Amino acid sequence: MHPPFETAPATAAIQIVFATRTTWPDIAKDLPEAARQFAAANDFAGKPGKCLTLPAPDGKIAQVLFGIEDEGAKHRDLFRPGALPGLLPPGVYRFANAPHDLRLATLAFALGTYRFRRYRKDEQPDVRLVPSDGVDIADISRMAEAAALARDLINTPSNDMGPGELAQAAQQLADRFGASFSTIVGDDLVKQNFPLIHAVGMASTRAPRLIDFSWGDPAHPKVTLVGKGVCFDTGGLDLKPSSGMLIMKKDMGGAANVLALAQMVMDAKLKVRLRVLIPAVENAVAGNAFRPLDIFKSRKGPTVEIGNTDAEGRLVLADALALADEEKPDLLVDMGTLTGAARVALGPDLPPFYTNDETLAGSVAAHAQRENDPLWRLPLWPPYDSWLDSKVADINNAPSGGFAGSITCALFLQRFVTDATSWLHVDIYGWTPSAKPARPEGGECQAARAIYKLLSERYA
Repeated sequence: MHPPFETAPATAAIQIVFATRTTWPDIAKDLPEAARQFAAANDFAGKPGKCLTLPAPDGKIAQVLFGIEDEGAKHRDLFRPGALPGLLPPGVYRFANAPHDLRLATLAFALGTYRFRRYRKDEQPDVRLVPSDGVDIADISRMAEAAALARDLINTPSNDMGPGELAQAAQQLADRFGASFSTIVGDDLVKQNFPLIHAVGMASTRAPRLIDFSWGDPAHPKVTLVGKGVCFDTGGLDLKPSSGMLIMKKDMGGAANVLALAQMVMDAKLKVRLRVLIPAVENAVAGNAFRPLDIFKSRKGPTVEIGNTDAEGRLVLADALALADEEKPDLLVDMGTLTGAARVALGPDLPPFYTNDETLAGSVAAHAQRENDPLWRLPLWPPYDSWLDSKVADINNAPSGGFAGSITCALFLQRFVTDATSWLHVDIYGWTPSAKPARPEGGECQAARAIYKLLSERYA
């Protein structure tokens, strides 16, 4: 059970009463006169996000009032209760009435207790919640712990989270669940036909590698997860400006979220044969860095001309996807922090996803909405595929012009997936720029919860 949850009797817990502007007058009528006057003096009227602790006659906390949106509001933040751990005094609490979504409110409470504490003392809120009846607390704990894993990995700076350290984190996870684990490191990538992964990572003093682990009964449906593990991205010789490089420790966010998803799948013991592939590299600048207009043969066979060394994520994913595709998995999922174009189109909170499987697309969209883990489908638009043409190679990794950057990236990756039954590509951001309830500023778990629920529905 996740640490914020408490097994104490609900009668011993302080009540949290959810109020909206509409429901507040009726809630206020049921309060003692002194409490009603105290709320009025503190201007509490059910405003979303407003929190007020009501005192008891003995000076202790009688109950907590917390404002949420009205049912008919244009936007209801279902994670609004995730602000509570940062607002409440230490203690044990319970929900006295139901917020908009009891399950998501409970999850938000757990997500809201997260603190990144590796480098400085940042006290964990000593605020615990007695779960409401009917809430699957084991599943909520599973999702909260996986989100913490993704956040911790992304928040760790690159000096302590290079390809080797990422591999170590993956191995720890694999060992925890009894998965088989292996890596291909450095020049062995060339010997074993992963030329694009090697090309991107060869300029760094920290050797590139392909992380590979498998779990589950081989007789079960094959589900393969591929995560972009660029542990720092300078842009290569097409160097990023300092502003663009500032949070590039998050460029392994695809790998972090794939590991979070894998943790949920294995902990839930879903009936799948799971494989996880992470190309882990650092896109550095040195005399032996790969250059614009260099040409490399990919694992799949097509030759790739380098239109831009800052479009490196799709290169490392291409080789990993080609390997995954050789097994003809039932479902192949890749995630990566790939394009600024996705952020221009949809912002940091709404990652686009791509698939040609209409049934899968509908399921992804439904679970994303249900889990408050937003995703938005964009098309694998065939007319743009010709933009990837090269005059001297089979394909260019970064077409000129700058249009539809996220779509052309997805079309590039699609070239390396030919045999999987279904393929899903998600262009995540992996970062929360400014804090919101249950979502602190910094590394973020995106798409993993929605996909976990999709897999749970299919393979429970």
